[in-house]
Amino acid sequence: MRATGRWSPGILGSVVFWLAMGSPALSVEAGGAYKLQDLAWMAGDWQTAASDHRQTDEHWTAPQGGAMLGMSRTVAGDTMVEFEYLRIVERAYGIYYVAHPGARAPGTEFKLTRLTATQAIFENPQHDFPKRVLYGRNSDGSLDASIDGGEGTRAPSWHYLPAKR
Repeated sequence: MRATGRWSPGILGSVVFWLAMGSPALSVEAGGAYKLQDLAWMAGDWQTAASDHRQTDEHWTAPQGGAMLGMSRTVAGDTMVEFEYLRIVERAYGIYYVAHPGARAPGTEFKLTRLTATQAIFENPQHDFPKRVLYGRNSDGSLDASIDGGEGTRAPSWHYLPAKR
């Protein structure tokens, strides 16, 4: 997901809340590995509310075959201004979020470092920006996503609702 230059303190507040409150990690197998299936709550078609004639949509397939496939697109007026291909892949040594902004190859990998029933944090401390990608499912069925430069930094955020067809 690419930053749009917009920052929402309300979304950041909910991300900080998730981090502060925490909740028990899910499905940690012997050896400390998470299960891709525990990210199934991210699957679906999502879109932000249209604001300033700009809207972002993100789509995720259900976990299958060791992967979830995703894409994100931001449209301003009648023009696509950003897009990104995404994957979440299960490997022997962890689960990775792989981002290809603008179809750039190779992609940038972020390892899943925290997973709860409603939150996932992927990190790559060696990357310039972002260093973390965060997703959270809310009780109202919406999905929040943000990227940041590490814990405690300001974060561009997106609040997604189920997409309307």
